[in-house]
Amino acid sequence: MKLKFLHFTLLAFFFILTSCSNDENQNQAAETGTITGRLLVLNGSKPVGGALVFVLDNDNKLHYTYTEANGDYTLEAPIGNQTLQMQTGNGSNFRTAIPVTVIKNQTITIENSISKLNQVANMAYVAGTYDKIEDIVTDLGYTITQITNADLANYATVSQYDVIFLNCGAKQSGSNSDLIDDNLAQFVTNGGSLYASDWAVAYLTGGLTHSINCGESGGFIPDSKLCAKSNGVASTISGAQVSNSNLATALGFTTLDIQFDLPSWETVFSYDATYWDVLVQDPITNNPLMIKTNQFSSGSCTDHVGRDEDDNGWVTVCHRLGNGGSITITINDNALPAHLAHGDSMGSCDNNTNSGTIYYTTFHNHASGNIGNSGLILEYVILNL
Repeated sequence: MKLKFLHFTLLAFFFILTSCSNDENQNQAAETGTITGRLLVLNGSKPVGGALVFVLDNDNKLHYTYTEANGDYTLEAPIGNQTLQMQTGNGSNFRTAIPVTVIKNQTITIENSISKLNQVANMAYVAGTYDKIEDIVTDLGYTITQITNADLANYATVSQYDVIFLNCGAKQSGSNSDLIDDNLAQFVTNGGSLYASDWAVAYLTGGLTHSINCGESGGFIPDSKLCAKSNGVASTISGAQVSNSNLATALGFTTLDIQFDLPSWETVFSYDATYWDVLVQDPITNNPLMIKTNQFSSGSCTDHVGRDEDDNGWVTVCHRLGNGGSITITINDNALPAHLAHGDSMGSCDNNTNSGTIYYTTFHNHASGNIGNSGLILEYVILNL
């Protein structure tokens, strides 16, 4: 009798243990529904490809996807009241948050009227001779303020912005170059982002109005990191390669023709491949046509320019994924303690310095205005700074 009772007890214990384990597994397999939509720029005129779309569950697990080149997205998300977040870049300059109620095994479609990418950055530009990046910005429905080289020489003005666009032909000889160099270096170190095109490389590497040779006086990027020369001629590069996979996915194409319709275009003569990411390149020479970096730091930081800690209670973190990977997201700072406890860290995943991003393109929306698919690339730059 004792053996039978012991056998029954063991069976009962095993059944209870098995039942608890099954319940736990069922709880771990979260019930989900589907969220679909199409992400558009603010005025609804164009789709946004390559944007991160995500929700965070109660355990800070990230459920995410990316928009296709046509802006479409489909996301499996936990049921209940969720906040659907969409961002480009690291989310510090362009992002949107939409409350949604996810129902088990059902699909909710976000209306185009609210599925739009909002601007949270303060953006400025310095007018150029031929290039007008500001036209592309406003054509997407976003706002941008014109500033001057004199403003660049005043850090109190520079520090008001998160993103500054430096148009080709914007740099003038006789301007306060040393002050501008110091201010732009400080701006990027503190998290501000820059875009420069063609002759505006002189702001980065030196030169009075443009860069003629390597080692020009001025600039704030070390000569060992980048040299550009204005020896490019009027021509068309056929089949330029989009060498960055994320950019190619966002655009929906891997090659394009780029027209250089003016004399004396800048060409990248040398660059540090560990410092710059090449996004577009010449298929014949393999010379970079578009590069970016977030590795610049002047070694001194006195404030937080362009940093979301100071932007209405949002903060950028490197979120740790369950598979050992990580992804950069921008979240409400009320959620920061839980994320840090989860193992996340402050700042971007691919940037130990927390500095801003610098984009440089040898091309721009030039005099003729017939820029074709390169216009889509410039739109990408704007939204991912």
